[in-house]
Amino acid sequence: MNFFAYLFQDWSANRQNFKAQLVLFLFRLVQVFNRYIITKIIFFPYFMLYRFWIEWGWGIELPRKLTIGKGLSLYHGQALVVNKSTIIGENCVLRNSTTIGHKKLADGNFSGCPRIGDNVDIGANVCIIGDITIGDNVIIGAGSVVVKDVPADCMVVGNPARILEKK
Repeated sequence: MNFFAYLFQDWSANRQNFKAQLVLFLFRLVQVFNRYIITKIIFFPYFMLYRFWIEWGWGIELPRKLTIGKGLSLYHGQALVVNKSTIIGENCVLRNSTTIGHKKLADGNFSGCPRIGDNVDIGANVCIIGDITIGDNVIIGAGSVVVKDVPADCMVVGNPARILEKK
């Protein structure tokens, strides 16, 4: 693994958006430090700084255990919440005020988290919850609430989200 290539893998996807470049660089760095027990101990202060600055200060919750493919693009990163068990593919776009995670079931337990494919464009104020799969090349319109699987190559909108068109 090329260390620097890993840290800068989202850089070109966020051209002219230095805040997103910085957030994603710090996110990839916290992921590297999270891999081994010794680095978790040595860099514990960095984990706290990351949490305070990125999560509490800027309101962007990208937990260190989150799985995200290369080329993630952030637009207006405010109020972004992604559960640590979510899986996001390559070349995806996340916009402000988006929530992605599990939901509480009727029996009091929590569901699994979403699995999001490659090249998914998620609009502002979107809520994606539950143990669902979103296919590749999907566009999710602003304000949508996604609680069911979404097939590849389509556009979904609304609350609850419904397929508007297939590509």
